Amino acid sequence: MNILQLVVACDLALAAGSGLHGQTAVPAPATNPAEQRPTVPRGTKASYDLAYVDRGHERQKLDLFVPDQPGGSRPLLIWIHGGGWRQGDKANCPPLRLGYTKEGYAVASVNYRLGGDAIFPAQIADCKAAIRWLRAHAHHYDLDPNRFGIWGRSAGGHLVALLGTSGGVQEFDTGGHLDVSSRVQAVCDFCGPTDLLQIEAHAAPDALIRRDPPSSNEWRFIGGPLQDPKNRARVIQASPVTHVTPDDPPFLIVHGDQDAAVPYRQSELLYSALERAGVRVHFHTIKGMVHGFVAAGQGLNFSGPEIPALARTACSAARARVPSIIRSIHMASTHRCLPTISARMPTGWCRTCPANRRRSLSAPKV
Repeated sequence: MNILQLVVACDLALAAGSGLHGQTAVPAPATNPAEQRPTVPRGTKASYDLAYVDRGHERQKLDLFVPDQPGGSRPLLIWIHGGGWRQGDKANCPPLRLGYTKEGYAVASVNYRLGGDAIFPAQIADCKAAIRWLRAHAHHYDLDPNRFGIWGRSAGGHLVALLGTSGGVQEFDTGGHLDVSSRVQAVCDFCGPTDLLQIEAHAAPDALIRRDPPSSNEWRFIGGPLQDPKNRARVIQASPVTHVTPDDPPFLIVHGDQDAAVPYRQSELLYSALERAGVRVHFHTIKGMVHGFVAAGQGLNFSGPEIPALARTACSAARARVPSIIRSIHMASTHRCLPTISARMPTGWCRTCPANRRRSLSAPKV
């Protein structure tokens, strides 16, 4: 996949997926599981509904897509869906739709127990169990156990950020294959909450979303109000910023500066914490975008022709020595100068795009 194809493909993916607080409609589940299955690119072998927990919950399953041609052990890109921890499904898998399997990646899409099924830490425990299962079965599916990248948006962004920062938190590793690591080698967090203790304080004064009513997504996720002292320890444990350490994997963080569902400040906090710890991190701001990467007040999404005026390019990160998974996703999510990019140009290089130099944000450390 060349850079031009990545740009076009990611335009569709950034506008897809479920939102954290219902800003994007989510289709009702199909009565026939086969009806939910995504279109699989030619030359890709699909394995559906693999149970990563023996005799587990119906949500503890994943789909796996592997290139069906010789190529040795494949790097794996794992998608964690969004939906406010209360909805969403693995059938909506942007990395598969973007054609990563055609480029030699294996792709996994993971379901996990939702807030109505169990409260935190069930969701992160499920994601870690899925990673351990994939690593334990890496040889069978021709996966490279040392190259697992993870990507999620909104509530999925929260979970992938937590996966990235909690590699050494043993309390989140429960169930089978405990002799196998649940660590990942790259994290792409798109507009995920990062500090649940402060998220309400970061909301705009006129925000319509309230996170403490019993009907809220956060109540169902945590099991009660975020600000209730009885829940404080759980809320802190559920926040990715809590667990940042210098040995965390490289991060790409993407957020719209007009996001009213997950405050933009949440990504700033994670970026600052990772940078202070010396973790390689790049933070890309999408100007004028609300939650779900839609232009505020305009009803536009990343598939529209207006995109070049709504985002700047962060060319510098693509030239840095970052893992290939982060590099390819970063370039797909930030390049918007379609007329000026040639397929013959090296991936990640643009002759005309300025680097994104928002305040103190810098390219990843190399």
